[in-house]
Amino acid sequence: MSTPRVALVTGLPTSFLATRVVRRLLESDPEIEVRCVVQAKSMAKARAFVRSLDAAPHGSSRGATRKPTGQRVTLIEGDAASIDLGLSGKEFRELAEEVTLIHHCASVTYLGAHRDVAEAANEGGAREIVELALSAKHLSRLVHWSTALVSGPRRGYVLEEELEPQKNFRNMIEETRFRAEAIVREAMPEVPTTILRPTTLVGDSLTGEIDRLEGPYLLILLLLSAPLDLRLPIPGNGEIPLNLVPIDYVVAAGCRIAFDPRSAGRCFHIIDPAPLTSRRVFELIASAAGRPLPRGSVPTGLAAKLLRAPGLDRVSHVPRGFLDQLATEVVYDDRGARELLEGSGVECPPVESYVGTMVRYVRDEQVRRRSAHGDLEAPSSAGA
Repeated sequence: MSTPRVALVTGLPTSFLATRVVRRLLESDPEIEVRCVVQAKSMAKARAFVRSLDAAPHGSSRGATRKPTGQRVTLIEGDAASIDLGLSGKEFRELAEEVTLIHHCASVTYLGAHRDVAEAANEGGAREIVELALSAKHLSRLVHWSTALVSGPRRGYVLEEELEPQKNFRNMIEETRFRAEAIVREAMPEVPTTILRPTTLVGDSLTGEIDRLEGPYLLILLLLSAPLDLRLPIPGNGEIPLNLVPIDYVVAAGCRIAFDPRSAGRCFHIIDPAPLTSRRVFELIASAAGRPLPRGSVPTGLAAKLLRAPGLDRVSHVPRGFLDQLATEVVYDDRGARELLEGSGVECPPVESYVGTMVRYVRDEQVRRRSAHGDLEAPSSAGA
């Protein structure tokens, strides 16, 4: 009798990535059971997500499902960043005994988070998930969702297998996620591991859905908030490639790579193979927003001040991190990812195909938030 397929996914429900990974696992495998360790304060939201699984249309599956989708998800109260995931000794042992796959999605990515929170979630979470993986007798794979930004301020060509310490990370999120990946890598000789490094995440390429408005969405908010006839300058020189990847492509590619036996013990960049310059992205956003094309450019420091203008300062307290990306010329090697995705039909959509969807989503989100709260809210500090 074969071992039942039981996956643990961390980060639910605050991580947008985690919610997408859970959906992908359930849709692609009608037999898999999913376990999610959820903080008590987030349990109500997690239960609502599980209920939504049976209400939403599902993708294609192999054969008939034994249970309704939502019934294949078990929520366990705990904390992925606490000792033994915040579980009792009995609960931890039971989880270790049954789990065959781990997708570690939990992380703090918001640049406004406190350092101790980021260290506990990113580094502490990595240590605890490795401890579980070492205890899991039937584990076939630990999938660690990292980020290409662990290369920090490094310029030039970054290989998938490289993880080089940097003297000056641009922010503590990059630093703590670098350390988290290092913790996972150290256990690789004993744990079958796949590390996935997406570049800058954006929303769903078809619906525009995203969990919070930050990063490239600041450019959209800036344009939508500016006077109709104002020609804004480009942050930075505009010639640096801006590597954006939609969440639907990232999850499809990442799950496909992790399922491949050849991915064990390796790291993969999930990128746009033909990234546009920040100038071109800004021009596409301006056109989709019905605004004049940008004129000229300004240093990133001045651009940071512009983004703190009334209205925008409440959307992002720390825009400098994204602006620094616009000044860092880096190319991410993806030869391994291309090798494992070849012939799969999983391809990154071009920015031109979804930038209008991004703009529409932001405009609609502005209307929804103003209707509900009377103004825009600052983004949450949790999630991935």
